[in-house]
Amino acid sequence: MNFNLYGYGTDDDRQWIIVDLGVTFGDERTPGIDLIMGDPAFIEERRDELLGIVLTHAHEDHIGAVAHIWPRLRCPVYATPFTAHMVRGKLIEAGIEDEVPMHIIPLGHRFDLGPFDIELVTLTHSILEPNALAIRTPLGLVLHTGDWKIDPDPVLGDDIDAARLTEIGDEGVLAIVCDSTNVFSPGVSGSEADVGRSLVELFRTCKRRIAVTTFASNVARLESIAKAAAECGRHVVLVGRSMHRVVSAAREAGYLHDLPPFVNEEDAGYLPPESVLYLCTGSQGEPRAALARIAENTHPNIVLEEGDTVVFSSRIIPGNDVSIFELQNLLSERGIRVVTEKDHFVHVSGHPCRDELAQMYQWIRPRVSIPVHGESRHLAEHAAFARELQVPEQIVVKNGLMVHLAPNEARVIDEAPSGRLYLDGDILVEAEEEALRMRRRLSFSGAVFVTLVIDGKNRICGDPQVRLIGLPEEDNFGVLLEDRALDAIDEALDRLPAKRRGDDGAVAEYVRRAVRGTLRREWGKKAQVEVMVTRI
Repeated sequence: MNFNLYGYGTDDDRQWIIVDLGVTFGDERTPGIDLIMGDPAFIEERRDELLGIVLTHAHEDHIGAVAHIWPRLRCPVYATPFTAHMVRGKLIEAGIEDEVPMHIIPLGHRFDLGPFDIELVTLTHSILEPNALAIRTPLGLVLHTGDWKIDPDPVLGDDIDAARLTEIGDEGVLAIVCDSTNVFSPGVSGSEADVGRSLVELFRTCKRRIAVTTFASNVARLESIAKAAAECGRHVVLVGRSMHRVVSAAREAGYLHDLPPFVNEEDAGYLPPESVLYLCTGSQGEPRAALARIAENTHPNIVLEEGDTVVFSSRIIPGNDVSIFELQNLLSERGIRVVTEKDHFVHVSGHPCRDELAQMYQWIRPRVSIPVHGESRHLAEHAAFARELQVPEQIVVKNGLMVHLAPNEARVIDEAPSGRLYLDGDILVEAEEEALRMRRRLSFSGAVFVTLVIDGKNRICGDPQVRLIGLPEEDNFGVLLEDRALDAIDEALDRLPAKRRGDDGAVAEYVRRAVRGTLRREWGKKAQVEVMVTRI
């Protein structure tokens, strides 16, 4: 969830730009949360000093928070055509497209934001129009790479602008802020064009239907798949909203106009099995994506049968392993052939391996290396690699650290408030909000709800009501846990002095402790117990 701030000036007169504003995704540690993004509190307090948001490319971890965070910042947004189209779709969904000043910047263009002279430098990556930002100030030039690789034969878009990167290096670069994702991988990441040729070979071995799932944002891969399908005499069917949204944005930006027309889902059933290829969302095992619904045989229009083939033209993002393997097993159980990058050459990374990193440093020759975009071990390894490449200074940072780049030596000088916001339904909430902590606890140990009715003489009226949610029905002796809870309530009330029954809080806490203790002894877990006392 990239969210970077660059500031120039003194404490009394400083101006800022944001570079990228992305999201990450929830997991089992954040039940009920789909999206997570950086907390903008620090720059929100300095909103009058904020000049704009500059986006390097259109991946979700770089643009996914714009529509959610922009109302707190209310500044201009700068992006290349494809990225702008992708962001605009999110702004429309949020109902704020007419409020956001969106500036579309041509590829390779240079523009000013206050003291920042910003140049877009064309790179290659697994999405259209990736850019490095050459950020010039009176005190020096910083190259912020965003995500990139060196693709010697890109399927869509321009080649990496090695000549311009070399010129920037000759100009003198104060610091490079650089992608660390594949720093442990030797060699090079490979070319998208090679994947396209390999897909043709694979598709020719398939006798019946083919379904291919990949990251919808990888427009070059979509084109490779579509052209490989056409070469093998197959018609392509787009399946999943993200596929349609990305293809629409790409065409609006001037791409994908030389492909055969796609077939509608509704018409796909009329095609012979050997003449169809489904291009699906769901490469990470997302339960609501197209491929999961097809695998479960619940998709309204698409069916796969024994003898068909599903190709995962993607990598496994860490944390998605279980859901992906479950999806692949479900397909395999139905007699469907599953092909992954371990079985055939169907994917290349969009991030630089070590040889590509070395080449970037040869072009740029920075004084300072600041690794980003990776986990702690990636950043540390990148810094060590930069040291091997004779970069004089390396700074490894964590979220919130403020780095002084110039004048004089680069160093960490402060720590700005940083944190996370969770999108809970349609509401942005703090990461440590009580509702989320409670949800995590409930996901582990369930809940017990107790209702007591007490009259004006502090007598219990009727039987206590107990409801168990997420607990086993019986203990190891066959006794209902609900009965165990009721017995604990009766014993607690019998022991509670009559004079304390006039205090609802005391009654509730006494009963809560009794029920929780009993269930812990019988079950071995600490259930969440809530007691409601009603007076009549």
